[in-house]
Amino acid sequence: MTYEALQLHDGQILNILLEARKQGITTMIHAENGQVIDWMTAQLEKKKLFAPKYHGSSHPPMAETEATYRAISLSEFMDTPILIVHVSTPAAAAHIKAAQDRGLPIYAETCPQYLFLTKRDLNQPGFEGAKCVCSPPPRETEADCDIIWEGLENGTFTILSSDHCPFRYNDAESGKKSSISPAYPLGHFKYIPNGCPGIETRLSLTLSAGRLALTKFVEVTSANPAKLYGLYPTKGALIEGESDADINIWYPDGKMEEFELTNDMLHHDVDYTPFEGRRLKQWPRYTVLRGRVVWDREHGGLLGKKGYGRFTKRDSSSLAKPVREGEWVLPL
Repeated sequence: MTYEALQLHDGQILNILLEARKQGITTMIHAENGQVIDWMTAQLEKKKLFAPKYHGSSHPPMAETEATYRAISLSEFMDTPILIVHVSTPAAAAHIKAAQDRGLPIYAETCPQYLFLTKRDLNQPGFEGAKCVCSPPPRETEADCDIIWEGLENGTFTILSSDHCPFRYNDAESGKKSSISPAYPLGHFKYIPNGCPGIETRLSLTLSAGRLALTKFVEVTSANPAKLYGLYPTKGALIEGESDADINIWYPDGKMEEFELTNDMLHHDVDYTPFEGRRLKQWPRYTVLRGRVVWDREHGGLLGKKGYGRFTKRDSSSLAKPVREGEWVLPL
């Protein structure tokens, strides 16, 4: 629906949904109307508005809201489960909730950038806003973020992911600053690589906010992803004889001193975090992978050894199923 090189028209999407239904596959959809984005980009270019903050203007909420409604309609027509990813707008969340309330197999994902970042972060001076360029972009105000939080709390969002897609900020070859040129001394929003780092900060940011019950936190970050992606109960559960002993152990409430997040705390190969300076109240005390401690915050930090990772074969989703079993029947 979105990026030019990947964008499909509705007939192509229906073909994919039909085949996905036959194979028992859940289709992930990035729901933004690419033609609207292209049109808005052209209008901004005519006015010579190139700064990073205009990335947000080029991806208006309407582009996401329309594409979300259309994706739901195509899914309902084909009776095929879909996962709508990176949801950022209250209106898109409302369409998803309405579809779920009608019993449709519509699942949704959101990310920390839509819980913590806003248009203000894109509007930073100079080129700094490029650090928060992602798609969809951070939305207008904290009120938008609050509604996305409510969607996590009420079950609209099945999972909370990171959409980890990092580009180094100071890399002029392939990073964020590759969009800077003599013609565009502050860069051109259209050429800024889309994406932010977020895999290492996702859990601590969310838990520190204190907005989710612990059961809901575990559900959207662990149990539901495992069920949706066909990894349950090997992952996403602690069932004797069936589950890998993958565990994050956190500090009891109030036992960890609040601290400021800085990029030098992180282990990614990226020179910034869009969440720099956030005050956090939680960080994993221990991380256990298949019964082995691979992270001990107070005694050595990262203890995992190269080569300990293991391929985990997926099964079909235990969560996402069509409303009606059997072959899809052409409506006549």
